[in-house]
Amino acid sequence: MPRIKRSVSARKKRRTVLEKAKGYYGAKSRSYRAAKEQVQHSLQYVYRDRRNKKREIRRLWIVRINAGARLSGLSYSQFMNGLKLAGVELDRKILSDMAINDPASFAKLVEISKGARAA
Repeated sequence: MPRIKRSVSARKKRRTVLEKAKGYYGAKSRSYRAAKEQVQHSLQYVYRDRRNKKREIRRLWIVRINAGARLSGLSYSQFMNGLKLAGVELDRKILSDMAINDPASFAKLVEISKGARAA
């Protein structure tokens, strides 16, 4: 049985790794061995940070809602508790957007929240 020559597939494999490593510093963009290791790490970081990005965005929404609620004298947790008691089902993304771009309607939501907490 004849042996299998790997020239084409091996070059393709190395080329794809080196293309992914384009822009890396020093040998990590030129040497296959260094590039392969760095690309593997980079792919792990990308996978991890796709999940971390969701956390960071949610934290930003909460900070914005908290800032908007404190202008009206409520903390974030009190505001969210009041909305839940009032039966208002808006997600944090929408509330954050309202706190920044539409303070008047956000203030109305704060009043609804205060009323529900008082009742």
